[in-house]
Amino acid sequence: MSIRKRIVVASVALTLVLVLAMPLFAGGRQEADDAVTTVRFVNFSAAGGNEDSLREIRDSFQEENPDIRVEIETIGFDDYFTQLQTRIAGGRAPDAFELNFENFAAYAGRGLLRDLTSHLNATDVDLEDLNPEAVRAFSMEGRQYGLPASFSTVLLFYNKDLFDRAGVAYPTDQWTWDDAHTAAERIRALDEEIYGLFQPVHFYEFFKVVRQYNGALLSDDGSRFTVDRPENVRALETMVARIHDTNIMPSDRQMSGMGDWDLFTSGRLGMLVTGIWAFPEFTQSADFAWDVVVEPEADARATHFFANGVSVHVDSPVAEAAARWVAYLAASETAGRVRLDAGWELPASNHAGIISEYASRTPPENREAVFASLDYLVTPPVITEFSRVADIVTMHLESAAQGQTAPAEALRNAQEQLEAEIRR
Repeated sequence: MSIRKRIVVASVALTLVLVLAMPLFAGGRQEADDAVTTVRFVNFSAAGGNEDSLREIRDSFQEENPDIRVEIETIGFDDYFTQLQTRIAGGRAPDAFELNFENFAAYAGRGLLRDLTSHLNATDVDLEDLNPEAVRAFSMEGRQYGLPASFSTVLLFYNKDLFDRAGVAYPTDQWTWDDAHTAAERIRALDEEIYGLFQPVHFYEFFKVVRQYNGALLSDDGSRFTVDRPENVRALETMVARIHDTNIMPSDRQMSGMGDWDLFTSGRLGMLVTGIWAFPEFTQSADFAWDVVVEPEADARATHFFANGVSVHVDSPVAEAAARWVAYLAASETAGRVRLDAGWELPASNHAGIISEYASRTPPENREAVFASLDYLVTPPVITEFSRVADIVTMHLESAAQGQTAPAEALRNAQEQLEAEIRR
């Protein structure tokens, strides 16, 4: 399982076909017979196991707001942005919808999102009740075009049993990548079917890894791509060497179709770089002791910041009701506690009780690493054509990971393609 699956963008032709074939999904309306306002909400993060949790939050909201009815539609992430874009283009936008940080800027920049600033004044929401980094992620030019519902970080997960077998001390939050590589080689030596480390080689890892080597994918002012700068080349060379030089990380052939989470839970992987959304799955599936630490540093320390937020469509006819719903979904203690109980990422809520309860739950024992990692956050680059950029970079990274292209050449090819196809 990758950290984030690639976002699919619909073509214009496909958009027209889908609009004609898709069931009507227009914005909400006021029910004249019972004075109940219907808000239509579409999301992706509840897909695959959290649908009941989202309905629980909705039911609680409706009890407190009997004049509003929320109709929920959950779409898998692979199809979500294709369908959302199609519906908006066809004049059938939902009233409220979920956006990840990576796509928020594109939707806000195109004027598709309602400024929630005035609407929030009519609710009980205090933005100070939400994680400040997450709040800033969904604002633009001083306006709040969305509210954070959840956020995640990425950590280094490790199998204690394999460390014990290899006679290696457990990782700490102060580890460097040199420390991790040394431990990984010891673990790899245990058995030909056991690997020391897995860190995916794709865009969603690479934008962070280059920051650990003091690199970046964009210039400081964001005006041009800098994908092939020397620091980035060094970062990719390090990632690829794990596969082709030391083989502490398995190749695609050695994985034989197995996912990185499956390799970890099978007990055949010493360390895995992945997100905190893995906690519930690993708690259930791993029959060995495991824990987490802040990701190691190279020249600097950098960790992921992924956030999902909720916004209201700019033309929703029921914007006031929709704003009340997204405010509840983002900031209510009820929503935070439901997310906590479900292990559904980390609520953006700053409610003291929720934070302390989250920190006290095990496994992992070192759950404090989640909060420690917040000191080193880096966000994905804000690019209007984010999906296309991610696809281009990932294609060339995969070429290097498969040994088809040298890292420096792969990044040079990516740079040239981005300059030719993406306007800055």
